[in-house]
Amino acid sequence: MPAGIPYEDARRRYRPGAEHAVRSDDMPVDALLKAYHPDHGPSAHVPLAVGVNRGEPCQPDLARYLQANALIDDVDIAGAQLATTDVLIIGGGGGGCAAALTAAKQGARVILATKLRLGDSNTVMAEGGIQAAIGDDDSPQLHFEDTLRAGHFCGEPELVAQMVMDGPDVIRWLIRLGMMFDQEEDRLIGSNLLRKKPGGASAARILSYRDYTGLEMMRVLREAVDLDPGIDVWNRCPAVELLSDERGRCAGAVIYNLEWRTFVLVRARAVILATGGAGRLHLNAFPTSNHYGATADGLVLAYRLGARLRELDSFQYHPTGIAYPSHLAGGLISEAARSAGARLLNGECERFVDELKPRDVVASAILRECAEGRGIDRDGQVGVFLDTPTLEMQNPGILAKRLVTLRHLAHKCGLDAAQEPFMVYPTLHYQNGGVAIGKDGATCVPGLYCVGEVTGGIHGRNRLMGNALLDILSMGRHAGASAASAGGNAVASRAGIGHVHAWQRELTLAGLPLHVKAPLLFPGYAHFDLRVDAARSPGAWGRAPGGTR
Repeated sequence: MPAGIPYEDARRRYRPGAEHAVRSDDMPVDALLKAYHPDHGPSAHVPLAVGVNRGEPCQPDLARYLQANALIDDVDIAGAQLATTDVLIIGGGGGGCAAALTAAKQGARVILATKLRLGDSNTVMAEGGIQAAIGDDDSPQLHFEDTLRAGHFCGEPELVAQMVMDGPDVIRWLIRLGMMFDQEEDRLIGSNLLRKKPGGASAARILSYRDYTGLEMMRVLREAVDLDPGIDVWNRCPAVELLSDERGRCAGAVIYNLEWRTFVLVRARAVILATGGAGRLHLNAFPTSNHYGATADGLVLAYRLGARLRELDSFQYHPTGIAYPSHLAGGLISEAARSAGARLLNGECERFVDELKPRDVVASAILRECAEGRGIDRDGQVGVFLDTPTLEMQNPGILAKRLVTLRHLAHKCGLDAAQEPFMVYPTLHYQNGGVAIGKDGATCVPGLYCVGEVTGGIHGRNRLMGNALLDILSMGRHAGASAASAGGNAVASRAGIGHVHAWQRELTLAGLPLHVKAPLLFPGYAHFDLRVDAARSPGAWGRAPGGTR
């Protein structure tokens, strides 16, 4: 990459409140994406060698883990304690909580096992808001068309239609749970919800609470789950393998209790994976906005069991991740800032893209500016300016009242966002593809459901701001209801990990190494080794799992 314009030079050119020249750009969107987006290029994907997606393209770093050996074998779980439930939910973010609440309401016994603590997820980090077509100038049809178009028409129309039609009721459900939303400031309007226009949308339909919508959403979901007697929460209990029966059904999971360093076999009538995405794999060596546990666990476990995946070569790189200082690289600056009017400027203080185009277009434009030497270089970190001082000048008080998280982030970066622009660069943000599902979240593996970022089919090859929060709640509720109705399925009496042995044979026949193991559970810099951790407490085997709530 060519050296960028020195920060000191770019800073001297920058004038808050000035009208900035717009760089002429007649490059077609398709050409821009193919030239600069990380999903494209000669080394952007490899064909999978094993599994039901054999021969299909996959991002190379992800392919390594999808084609890995299991973390455990039969000897590791010999004598492990057994637990049974109607519905086992793996993942404690918004999707898992919505599924748990719905299943429990229908009378199902639910165990919700989460790798970290309940609520530690990408949901709590979502800042910008949630989309729902509730305005007089909007409709589910417009939301449907916007979503398909932004995803390059690769989304499944039936799944998209269900999500957008669910939007208004999801908002009502959240309000009944106690969630707060920003209101219109004009008293003549009354108590109408404040709507903002996200990038790539044809109408204002983002509903938010300041710029920490996901945190507020997770607050009410967590409280509702904690108060529900039908839901047993197991904190610090990641899944390390799924269980299968002799018919190939998903019959539960092997859970590892991080506090007791012991395995528990949970047999269930239905399993819902709500494990999130793959950001902490740092695909293509990008920084990430994702939480610590986003290591593609659900993709790995579902694929090994036989679930079909889709769009495994498509990921979203959010345009505005922190570029400087380096220790905060990848930290997210919400699209709410650009939605409110913040502009992007290159090192020559030119605007170079419509900031409210879809995220893949804006991110690719930033990457182009940096690749062609018009980015800004500060101590080896390259990026462009996000012009927050002008935003504050034009909207006095916006940083203190509406963009609270951005203001706190600026303080961590050592700058005053009202006086100095941020330096930003795209950050690995979202897994567009994932497990193929139906309208109830069911996969091609009987007994296995998936919810949220672990799935594919709704967002196509690019996601609109605010659709992720709607997706997890819409599909979480559908999957929870469907899994609860699977009560007629008997809990398997002989569930095990026989599918792992078949998988090992397939790896061997394909010439793939058996020493590479997954899921990763935690990013490499955590230096976590399951075998070493489990060996530290041999006396804990067989202890009861109670008390993790």
